[in-house]
Amino acid sequence: MSDSSSTWQQASPQADSSAASASQDAPHFKRSVGLMPAIAVNMIQICGVGPFITIPAIVAVLNGPLAVIGWICGAVLAMADGLVWAELGAAMPGAGGTYLYLREAFQYRTGKLMPFLFVWTAMLSIPLIMSTGIIGFVQYLGFFLPNLQPWQSHAIGIVVVALVVLSLYRRIESIRTLSTALWIVMVLAVGLTTAAAYSDFHLSLAMAVPPESATIGKFFTGLGAGLIIAIYDYAGYNTTAYMGDELKNPGHVMPRSIIVSIIAMMVFYLAMNIGVIGTVPWQEVAKSTSVASLVVERNWGHTAAGIVTVLILIAAFASVFAGLLGGSRVPFYAARDGVFLAAFGKLHPKHNFPHVALLVMGVVTAAGTFFDLTTVINMLVAVAVLLQSVAQIAALTVLRRRQPDLKRPYRQWLYPVPSFVALVGWLYVFYATDHQSQVWSTAWIALGVVAFLIWARIARAWPFGPKHVREVFLERQRQGNDDA
Repeated sequence: MSDSSSTWQQASPQADSSAASASQDAPHFKRSVGLMPAIAVNMIQICGVGPFITIPAIVAVLNGPLAVIGWICGAVLAMADGLVWAELGAAMPGAGGTYLYLREAFQYRTGKLMPFLFVWTAMLSIPLIMSTGIIGFVQYLGFFLPNLQPWQSHAIGIVVVALVVLSLYRRIESIRTLSTALWIVMVLAVGLTTAAAYSDFHLSLAMAVPPESATIGKFFTGLGAGLIIAIYDYAGYNTTAYMGDELKNPGHVMPRSIIVSIIAMMVFYLAMNIGVIGTVPWQEVAKSTSVASLVVERNWGHTAAGIVTVLILIAAFASVFAGLLGGSRVPFYAARDGVFLAAFGKLHPKHNFPHVALLVMGVVTAAGTFFDLTTVINMLVAVAVLLQSVAQIAALTVLRRRQPDLKRPYRQWLYPVPSFVALVGWLYVFYATDHQSQVWSTAWIALGVVAFLIWARIARAWPFGPKHVREVFLERQRQGNDDA
């Protein structure tokens, strides 16, 4: 490779020291986000367009009314995992989330391997999440264009991704206005859909459990598939952990924002799911590609359904826009920190944004739209389980042993029970994903290990050089005590 020196960033001790100094000298975020705004942020990220596109899938795999069990089990897993996030985030409140926790916990034995692999998997999982938004956009567009051919749907998906990337191909200082607009649009879409469902609700439809669903084997097979969908829909309960620098009293706000948002969204999902199958027979719901439009049209007419569909289309586009905007910053900051490929740390020469990361993630997003929704969800869940969910559970335990003096404003309730529940749940979710997703996710991680070894060889980092252990949050804690 002719430009290897710029593609694979050096990670010398001097680079580490410079990055550390820059990090300390950089201005910190203002701690201005209280409990209620934090709960709102989590709930916005949890909801997205997920329930509008996944209710048919979870209803199909769990035979209608039994889908409520999937939502409840998903909430239990999210809560157990949320308590892992709560302790780590409260102890290490910074902009970075998982990246920070893995960097701090695993530096003692494996250097920069784990944070590198996390960013490597994020390069796949984040765009795949955005792909589900594009798939949902195309599905709901079918309300207005019902006779789209598969090739036309794929072409529209690529065009929408291109429009999102072009919209982001400029300097963007803040997405607060977009987030507010997205919240309003989603509240309207959710509120109208739920209201329409309960305006002509039939309990007999909502309770129509088929006899064959009582078979234990079929139930647990369906539960595994349903849990994958449910945990995808709960994703986002950890958002405040990524904005720890902006939370007031993070030791108080972070765990409460996670717990309250999960409970609130469970109630919302149950209400919406029951309302939908109490309006339309679940067999019909399972075959729908735009269930919200179906419910609203059946009870309130075509015009009202069209309005709700437009709201969902706007929400889908905006969620992909916001997701790629934030997601493209993950490899950028890691590269700037000397823990990922240097090319991703480059800024656009004119507009000063991470254009390499944005373009790469845009390409992966577009590629993901060529798969069906269930396949994409399986792939992104499988790749995220090992290098985020399971790794974080291990990180919590390692840090309790390696850094016992680190201040922990929140300590996991009933430790290690929630960690154990989360571990079992995530391993079950990985087992329940389809074989192809397991193979692809494992292959992607293996390829990441190879990429890391090449990078480490050129950078003379572990295992081809010394490990540079730096307990950043303990150092800040000690410095604060000295200043006091």
